[in-house]
Amino acid sequence: MLKAKIIATGSYLPEKRLTNFDFEKMIDTSDDWITERTGIKERRIAEDGQSTSDLAYEASKNALRQAGLEADDLDLIIVATVTGDMIFPATACLLQNLLSAKKAAAFDINAVCSGFVYGLSVANSFIRAGTYKRILLVGAEIYSRIIDWEDRTTCILFGDGAGAVILEATDGDSGIVSTRLCSDGSLWEILTLPGGGSKYPPSEETIRKRLHFLKMNGKEIFKAAVKALQTLVDDTLKENNLKPSQLSVLILHQANLRIIQAAAARLGLPMDKVVVNIDKYGNTSAASVPIALDEVVRAGKVKEGDYILLEAFGGGLTWASALIKW
Repeated sequence: MLKAKIIATGSYLPEKRLTNFDFEKMIDTSDDWITERTGIKERRIAEDGQSTSDLAYEASKNALRQAGLEADDLDLIIVATVTGDMIFPATACLLQNLLSAKKAAAFDINAVCSGFVYGLSVANSFIRAGTYKRILLVGAEIYSRIIDWEDRTTCILFGDGAGAVILEATDGDSGIVSTRLCSDGSLWEILTLPGGGSKYPPSEETIRKRLHFLKMNGKEIFKAAVKALQTLVDDTLKENNLKPSQLSVLILHQANLRIIQAAAARLGLPMDKVVVNIDKYGNTSAASVPIALDEVVRAGKVKEGDYILLEAFGGGLTWASALIKW
């Protein structure tokens, strides 16, 4: 039976760094306060003039280079993002044009921080059905354009970046073993960007009320994330008859260090099996999982036959997992 195998990874982070000490000069906060509560020390910020498709393009080029492929070798391009260049067309279409991937179809996925893992499930389904043989999947975000720089509870959390993978059809033993997608729309209000759509179209009032910036109830998000991810891990491992000790690498969405540490402790996994880069990049939403995956792959920390578990949680609410046999 066909399945999707990741044959290459890539990522791109803007050069500009915004540290916690920089924030001390901007708002009422401190490096100690941010570090203790989030684990974040700095984050990357896109330059003026850089758009999400630009970040996605750089990450995609790195993945194509690793795979030894050209853009014309792609059948489909999927971009997971909520900070696309514009409402439409899809950022994936803009990326297709930048890459000159003339043979590829293209569309976006909006599942907020879970977007990349949702995308893996979609790509795997296309490949298993025989619809496409080679897919470029990108998670890319520029959250610095949608955060409220006057809100000290949220502006410290997010960064910009992009990560990409190329998936190919295989009938071998390695590849995506299973995926699980979950959502709870009744909790949409605890993480949202209300302005700009058909419900609250742009107006003087929406601008005055600052509705075009991200709104988040951090305490409720934390509680919902911990509960959902615990169940998700248990269900994913049970479905595949695996014990936590059989995992070689755990990659969680980089939202909060305490959530990551709690998940590792509950599974009994040593932290050297758990990827942590939130200290360097902050929360890059849909880009966080593919950036982390690219880092461990390029560092040689995964080998053939390793089980890798990816998990993410985001607005919607959405949460998702993907179990991969490398």
